[in-house]
Amino acid sequence: MDPTLSAAVVAGKLTSTIIRRLGRGGGTTLPGRVSARIDGRALEKLSRGLEFGAIVVAGTNGKTTTSSLLRTILEASGARVVGNRAGANLVSGLTAAVVADSRLGGGARAQVGVFEVDEASLPAVVAATSPRVVVVTNLFRDQLDRYGELETSAAAISAGLAALPAASQVILCADDPAVTYLGRGLRAGVSYFGLDDGAQGQLQLPHAADSKFCPRCGQPFDFSRVYVGHLGHYRCPTGDFERPAPDLSATGVEFSGLVSQAITVTGMGVTAEVLEVPLSGLYNTYNVLAATAAALCAEIPASTVKAALRDFHPAFGRLERVDVDGRILHLLLAKNPAGFNEVLRASRTLGQGRRFVIGVNDRIADGRDVSWIWDVDFELLADADWIVLTGDRALDMRIRLKYGGVPMARVEVAPTVAGGVDAALRLAADGEEVFILPTYTAMLELRAEMARRGYLRPFWEG
Repeated sequence: MDPTLSAAVVAGKLTSTIIRRLGRGGGTTLPGRVSARIDGRALEKLSRGLEFGAIVVAGTNGKTTTSSLLRTILEASGARVVGNRAGANLVSGLTAAVVADSRLGGGARAQVGVFEVDEASLPAVVAATSPRVVVVTNLFRDQLDRYGELETSAAAISAGLAALPAASQVILCADDPAVTYLGRGLRAGVSYFGLDDGAQGQLQLPHAADSKFCPRCGQPFDFSRVYVGHLGHYRCPTGDFERPAPDLSATGVEFSGLVSQAITVTGMGVTAEVLEVPLSGLYNTYNVLAATAAALCAEIPASTVKAALRDFHPAFGRLERVDVDGRILHLLLAKNPAGFNEVLRASRTLGQGRRFVIGVNDRIADGRDVSWIWDVDFELLADADWIVLTGDRALDMRIRLKYGGVPMARVEVAPTVAGGVDAALRLAADGEEVFILPTYTAMLELRAEMARRGYLRPFWEG
């Protein structure tokens, strides 16, 4: 027994218990800091005990959903899985997760770890966990005050991937030029996933697209198909760089409103398999592909993957549905231009949304700079029945909507999230749907208020 590690585990578990009993949250971060203060190698030591190693998910959007999909698949295969289910994706959050799941002496209870990881933390997490598989979902502008431009996030992820041994496997999004570029020169094996459904997407880049230029020569890419943001089929006109052929491809996607989708996938030993999953939106198509590719790399049978996806439940704040007194509330996290544009489009085209609550905060976890709201296509809401604004930057959003052509008579500002929930329930009639689009900390506040009222369970119990 390692006495230092044992003391770190006991201290972490005790901290978590105290936090929850005092009603101060889920204990998803501080226990990890306490444990690491006692044993700085706690995450490394506890990860060694995972029989089947660790799978790490990084990238801007989709980390939580992709990780949740992966955990569902692995648990369906019979494995016990540990992970930072509540989304605390810094080293402290991962440490808190493995401490909570370990025995008092420091022995691992789980067989495999699935961890979503903040981009800047990836090198440290790779060093500590020696992951078997690393998934990179995408790279979009996010928290500019913290990350700067995409190159900062890409450099951090690149450093983490470069440290992987040949025995590891990297799963990359073929449709994201910046992510594809990360695959060059790695010792680890590299596989790609992407969409090949010509019936989906559009022919031109949206205003908020990010990766538009060849990383080798700087020429603008030629895009023949665009799915989400800048994700699509691209080629440098000089021939320097182009989208690789995906190892796992979605050749057909069919949506059933906001309820579900059926994805026909081919590759990695699978031929025209139809995966049915209770998630909607093309951004979730990518999440399903990423999780499926990682599961197949981990030698999970395709039949297990298919059955597990059918029974999947969305992660907290990601297409959660809440029925309240006959009113249907849809909660969709939206934290940057690309993500916000996609949930707006999904709400309007797949859910026929006309009633909205938008919550925008500017806290550390959101990013202090909210100038990105001007890159979101809020003009799509010009014909909304009504919109309730809440959060720290509700008035900024009111100005943005005014310039977006939304009649101000249809916009109401609620100073608190509780007031926002009250306003939505007052304005919505029986049987009507309301789409709640919050940034990260606004989502946590909204969920906490809904949990306080008994509409939802606290996120750490999900």
